[in-house]
Amino acid sequence: MEVILQPTPEAAAELLARLVAHDLRANPRLVLGLATGRTMESVYDRLTRMHLEDGLSFADARTFNLDEYVGLPASDPHSYRHYMQERLFRHVNVDLRNTHLPRGDAADLDVECQRYEELITQCGGIDVQLLGIGQTGHIGFNEPLSALRSRTRVKALSPVTVAQNASLFADPSKMPRRAITMGVGTILDARRVLLLATGAGKAEIIAKAIEGPITSMISATALQMHARCTVIVDEAAAAKLQGTDYYRWIFANEPEWEPYRS
Repeated sequence: MEVILQPTPEAAAELLARLVAHDLRANPRLVLGLATGRTMESVYDRLTRMHLEDGLSFADARTFNLDEYVGLPASDPHSYRHYMQERLFRHVNVDLRNTHLPRGDAADLDVECQRYEELITQCGGIDVQLLGIGQTGHIGFNEPLSALRSRTRVKALSPVTVAQNASLFADPSKMPRRAITMGVGTILDARRVLLLATGAGKAEIIAKAIEGPITSMISATALQMHARCTVIVDEAAAAKLQGTDYYRWIFANEPEWEPYRS
């Protein structure tokens, strides 16, 4: 795991977008794992700008989202399919036939989960997986006690997650209590993982995820086992980390980060 500190949320989002753009240019058929949530919105805004201003092409890319709410059709304005359509897909030249999310309204959810796993495998696996982190330390919707070898499945959402996300619904009581999510094991299979966290509200959980013990109570701690995981945080989210001097040294001195230093 590498931890990269950036001075502001804007700088952190910009770095993540530039990393994605670099990999997409190097491999136009990139299989990109996508995340939703407020943290990712500025990343998608920057990728859209890169497409419009710099010609960044998504024409041959394939995408897989981490999760979808159980019970919501793709047409529902609260679905993650709708989120991705509004935040990224309709603004770039991605082929919608190559964009994949679990079907939250599938008649048989277990079959849908297996179908999603098989589809990822058929595409050769995920090259780059984007992640945020929830207040419970979840990646995707892998809530506390998620098995570290888990695959795509239905997961009950914690009360913390429900309370956090319910404000996004016009009627908070309509917030789903379950979601289909890639498993921790599915995420760890990605060739590269990029996690973005910003703001003081993420400082405590980031410290636990990066420097704490590996535990199923905090699924993000499993990323410590990934061979190529980069965590990008702003100064506020890094406030409770112990190793910040070393993390700053990495960004300032490692050759691979030279193109990204201002």
